[in-house]
Amino acid sequence: MVMAPHVSSRHDAPGGVKAVLGPTNTGKTHLAIERLCAHSSGMIGFPLRLLAREVYDRVCHIKGEKNVALITGEERIDPPNARYLLCTAEAMPIMDRSMAFVAIDEAQLAADRERGHVFTDRLLHARGREETMILGSSTLEPMVKALVPAVEIVTRPRFSTLTHAGAKKISRVPPRSAIVAFSAEQVYAIAEMLRRFRGGAAVVMGALSPQTRNAQVALYQSGEVDYLVATDAIGMGLNLDVEHVAFAGLSKFDGQRQRRLTTAEMAQIAGRAGRHQKDGTFGTLSGSGAHDSEFEPEEIYAIEEHRFPPLTKLFWREPEPRFDSIETLINALESPPLRPELAPAPKAIDLSVLKRLAEDPAVAGTVRGSAQVERFWEVCRLPDFRQQGVETHSRFVARLWQDLRTGELGADFVAAQIAQLDRTGGDIHTLQGRIAAIRSWAYIAQRPDWVLARDEMAARARAVEARLSDALHGKLTERFINRRTAVLMKKLGPDSGLLSVRLEDEEVLVEGEHIGSLRGFAFKVDPGARLSDRKLLLSAAEKHLASLLETRADALADAIHAGSAEISLDAGTLMWDAEPIATLSEGRSILAPVLVPERTLDAIPGPSRKALVAALETWLEQALEPLSPLAKLDEASRAEDAGPDLRALLITLVEHGGMTSREQSGVDRLDKQRRTMLARLGVRVGTLDVFVPAMLRPRPMDLWRQLARIAGKKTASSAPETDMPPALPATQHGHVPGYRNLGKQLVRLDMAEKLLREAHEARGTGKARDFKLDPARAVSMGLTTSSYSRLLRLGGFQPIMPRPLAEGAHGPPAPVRWRWRPPRRQTQQERPAAVRKDSAFAALADMVR
Repeated sequence: MVMAPHVSSRHDAPGGVKAVLGPTNTGKTHLAIERLCAHSSGMIGFPLRLLAREVYDRVCHIKGEKNVALITGEERIDPPNARYLLCTAEAMPIMDRSMAFVAIDEAQLAADRERGHVFTDRLLHARGREETMILGSSTLEPMVKALVPAVEIVTRPRFSTLTHAGAKKISRVPPRSAIVAFSAEQVYAIAEMLRRFRGGAAVVMGALSPQTRNAQVALYQSGEVDYLVATDAIGMGLNLDVEHVAFAGLSKFDGQRQRRLTTAEMAQIAGRAGRHQKDGTFGTLSGSGAHDSEFEPEEIYAIEEHRFPPLTKLFWREPEPRFDSIETLINALESPPLRPELAPAPKAIDLSVLKRLAEDPAVAGTVRGSAQVERFWEVCRLPDFRQQGVETHSRFVARLWQDLRTGELGADFVAAQIAQLDRTGGDIHTLQGRIAAIRSWAYIAQRPDWVLARDEMAARARAVEARLSDALHGKLTERFINRRTAVLMKKLGPDSGLLSVRLEDEEVLVEGEHIGSLRGFAFKVDPGARLSDRKLLLSAAEKHLASLLETRADALADAIHAGSAEISLDAGTLMWDAEPIATLSEGRSILAPVLVPERTLDAIPGPSRKALVAALETWLEQALEPLSPLAKLDEASRAEDAGPDLRALLITLVEHGGMTSREQSGVDRLDKQRRTMLARLGVRVGTLDVFVPAMLRPRPMDLWRQLARIAGKKTASSAPETDMPPALPATQHGHVPGYRNLGKQLVRLDMAEKLLREAHEARGTGKARDFKLDPARAVSMGLTTSSYSRLLRLGGFQPIMPRPLAEGAHGPPAPVRWRWRPPRRQTQQERPAAVRKDSAFAALADMVR
């Protein structure tokens, strides 16, 4: 005989029971969370996995992840020492754990045809040791008083006012609105209209995965779209910043028939408008074609005043049936309650599947013994996530039972089923089907006695669901959100001057919508801009571009003066933000180029442009500072006491980057005073070359090459930009500035002079005319023997080859010895060549002499 339900039938609880009742937006759930955290342990049962996850994150922030568990059909995060459990109502482990605090949310769902019996059971039996809280609508009050002795009733008023706003066309529905429809087809049709006329809408339906619903809600909450189109799933647990709720219809199919919504159901949905102390409105959508799309006066009164008919029955089903046989189980589940407040639960999907498979001998014949009957019932209770009806779901359960009746599912089999669903291609409907299927496998993988390697398989299923949810979110966004139209409709009228334009990093945003990029001072239009939006968006950008450029120019000028501007000089062009902002052209001398601003700077307002150009000239002066040794030579070449020979040499050095061959320099014609002036200017007179050592560095050399090209000077090859090593392989381009050619190798001028100086020092230490040289330094520089030998020959050193060993003699060959022969240099002014007496210039030659 089935026992009448009573409070202490399974769990005696000395703690008091409090029922906190009231309409939406009364802070009931927030109160339950506060009471949960005030106890040493606790558990709350929620109607939705989405809501359980949201509260889990909040409690983790307060109590720490190690102390909080999330238990739902498809997801289980259960640390070993968890003291706070956030669950779906079906997954609450009320038999396994004793908690100081227990709460059940949205308890009025005990009157729901499909899930009501679960909430009724929790209302009757879920108890905390110290405190129990029942949260729900005020319509539940008489049932709670009748079923829960000594319950304390607390009624909470709504924080904000809810007002009827009448019917509105879809074009007149205000921003920050939710439009509620009662079929997927109607949701898609409304979302499509909003995409065309208002830029789009987020979509929320019960068939979406929690992750997809969260992502769509985030689009709305962030303000990316101003409209939300949803089914009645919005009425349960979704806390949104909605100012108006518009009903596309007032009837729905409840699984058995098409019926008008009850006033309590209307209020549950309409109550999403207005959060906390912000008032909200509700109404209907005119022109939707529904015959029942207007509220009756008594319905408006009931919703605004929160006055609804009380519940007179709650659905009940035997929570602890006997498992002697399938027939006994079915009889127990269909047995009537013995309390007048309770009504038999309608045939839910799990019971329908059980009865359908009980009629199949091939399945029922495999279920023998109470243990197998209980296990079979657990398999039949697999939720129908795919919503395909009893027949289709029964076939899936039957196949699952054939694998589970003899043991657990193998990890390889489960992994293969999960992998088969791990495909993110397809349309919205296809992705929804895969998400529903993977939720089934996530539920299966959570069962501890159904799957081997449960934790690994559950993690795989969640990962696949996350990927599919991301793909579905992308498809919904792509189909139902036209971002550019949304931007245009955020302001009334076509005046683009009203649109907000701002610069974020390099993106130009009109009302937050990317329309192009600003690199340097050049605005580039987004090539993906739609033709229908392009004219207005570009007009808005142009009207605001001057102020953006002015701000950008002032910031760059300030950065230049502060020494923090990231400007580079490349091939005679000043680059900033990877864009040219000025170029250098030929000036009065090679070291004084003229700065020419790019035409993109013309859009900058006058004062800011002038200040920026002045700052760029200051930057250029500082950037050319490495060429100051050449600038000193250039200045000295104009001095009166320089003399013609020194002046010619200085001009040659400036034009050749601070280096020239000694043989062509005329330095030997300089007197002692001019040589002293040359040395003070930082010029070194070497054996082979006259050069400025300070110029033999990568940065000065690179700058001189750029300026030389601007001035039309030929530079056959480029020196290394990051380094100037002592020696380089010879290139086919010929001469490299700063290096002397030794055939197959090049040696830097100062290094060549150092080697020749060491050779002279070696020559001076011995009395013999010939001497030996240690090639160690040349080798350390990377010079080969032949290159070193050629350098010495150029410097006036002649090798004396050793005699070969006598026939039959053995041992190392004698080292090469060297002898120096000074080069003949013309130290006096050369005598003019003789002029023939019959020449036309003979008389002039006599006058010169």
